Amino acid sequence: MTEILDNLGTNPTIHNFFTNLMMGEITLVTGLLWLVVAAIISVISGAIGGVLLAGKDIGYQLSIMMGSLLGPAGVIPVVVIGLILLRLV
Repeated sequence: MTEILDNLGTNPTIHNFFTNLMMGEITLVTGLLWLVVAAIISVISGAIGGVLLAGKDIGYQLSIMMGSLLGPAGVIPVVVIGLILLRLV
C-alpha cells in the first residue's frame, strides 16, 4: 500500500491534476471532478427537499426518490454552463 502512495507523488499526471486543482485552474479533469461533486450534493439536497416538501403527503420514501432524481435536473446544466464561463473568463 505504501508503494502505491509513494508512486502517486511521482506520477506527473496526478501531480498536474492536484496542482491544477489547488491553483483553481479548470481543465477537463478538474471540471469533471467539480461536476461530480455538484451532482452528489444536488442529489442529497434534492432528497432533503423532497422530504421537507412532500414527506407526509406522498410518503417519505417516494419523496426522497423523486427529490434525488429531480434535484440534479436543474443543477447539472447550470454547473456545466458556470464551469464553461469560468474557463473562458
